[in-house]
Amino acid sequence: MINIIPMPSEYKINDGFFTGFENLTLKSDFDLPLLKCPRGENSRLIIIKESSFDAEEYTLDIDKDRIEIKASSKTGAYYALQSLRQLCRAELGENKAPCCHIKDKPVFKWRGLQLDESRHFFGKDGVKRFLDHMFMMKLNVFHWHLTDDQGWRIEIKKYPLLTEKGSVREYTQINGWHSSELVNERYEGFYTQDDIREIVEYACERGIMIVPEIDFPAHCASAIAAYPWLACKELFREVPGYFGGLIPERKLNIKDWNRPICPGKDRTVEFIFDVIDEVCDLFPAPYFHIGGDEAPKDEWKKCPCCQQRIKENNLKNEEDLQGWLNNQILAHIKDKGKSLIGWNEILKAGNLDKSIIGQYWTPQRDKNAERFVNNGGRLIMSNHHSFYFDMTYAQYPLKNTYDYKPEDFGVNKDNIKNVLGVEGENWTEWIDSLDMLDCRLHPRMEALAEVAWTPEVKRNWSSFLSRLEGFKPYYEYLGINYAVDSVSMPKGIIKRANIQKKFFKGDTHLELKLNKKYKAQGEK
Repeated sequence: MINIIPMPSEYKINDGFFTGFENLTLKSDFDLPLLKCPRGENSRLIIIKESSFDAEEYTLDIDKDRIEIKASSKTGAYYALQSLRQLCRAELGENKAPCCHIKDKPVFKWRGLQLDESRHFFGKDGVKRFLDHMFMMKLNVFHWHLTDDQGWRIEIKKYPLLTEKGSVREYTQINGWHSSELVNERYEGFYTQDDIREIVEYACERGIMIVPEIDFPAHCASAIAAYPWLACKELFREVPGYFGGLIPERKLNIKDWNRPICPGKDRTVEFIFDVIDEVCDLFPAPYFHIGGDEAPKDEWKKCPCCQQRIKENNLKNEEDLQGWLNNQILAHIKDKGKSLIGWNEILKAGNLDKSIIGQYWTPQRDKNAERFVNNGGRLIMSNHHSFYFDMTYAQYPLKNTYDYKPEDFGVNKDNIKNVLGVEGENWTEWIDSLDMLDCRLHPRMEALAEVAWTPEVKRNWSSFLSRLEGFKPYYEYLGINYAVDSVSMPKGIIKRANIQKKFFKGDTHLELKLNKKYKAQGEK
């Protein structure tokens, strides 16, 4: 067995070891600024450009006297170096790598990880740290959730109130979905456009594409708080700090708390296009994520503008009105060379353009999503049971992530080709610190990486656990507060049920506390 995560697609271990990393010099056909290694003609680390390889493919050959890497791109070369990094463990003081041959490339082109910064904000350093960890695991898509009800986190110059007002809330719900407790503290933060450019460049250097998500038509309370005319009815409300319907309905007596923007107003559609224009100028990725999930239609049914839009365009109903809006947005971004992504609820619309990409997340099986992908539509798989990393390990243990197969969610074998890839989601209603993010994310990120990279026939749970054990010193070296085995692979039905109960009402940080306790007792 070779001690790398994710497991390479092909490898052979030979006798002996390469040593002498302390004095290693490099000769490379690529400019690799992230590699801090002296250059020299008589080098023992050779990187050769091999144009016939796929963009992320590489070979790594290690013998006792030299290391040779072949790749067609800088990204492929960096991936080979990440494999070498894990093999030689130089940062951990070991400084030797087994002689071997590795030929490697990913199963899926889309190997993603999402971070929600609307609910809790981590800042530039936190995001760069997140990207560094993705890079080590050969994950290549950072899905950046920048707007939602509880905060607008990206500067839009044409609409300054989006950050002046929409990025600030005066209170935040705590202690779980079924709790009505609030902390009355101001919470704020956003990224300037210069911040965004800096992070995009940082990601690009590491072969990571950033896909922005700007939610329309639902999850827009922070935008509506800044510009009330965006909604069907102009109601002046502050940016909410609650994360569901319990507090507004029972404590604040607000029944229509989940309000979308109004697609019937030309002014609203113009606003969407203006925002998209500025966002697309910041992100070179050929994708734009529109969200589109959990969009209530009650206001649209009563709105004269929405009903007029339905009539003028011969739409069947309000679902098709959302489909009409998504098609307008798609047409707008197509001119910028981009494709539109939306959560799988958008696939309910009967008039939706078939080129739109769905992202399948729902806990319940969705026949619309499954029909879509099996009839040629493109999907990204983020199924709740395996890839919702904000959930407790008590609900979704580590093995849920590792055992993932698209076929278990209705994708026929012949249509796996229509799956762009897989992605883990980090929603942050209850993730309020880097420590909490680390604990929820690791070792799930490593399991996700193997699902995304390694052929299914080469994946093995026992092997993964063994390699994960060997990787744990890297968690310590990198300062990652990973979940120990007793947390990430919990045993006992009653114990697990109790943790889940407390997560929903009482103590969303229970697993974090247990993790600290077990580490203090010496568990790894």
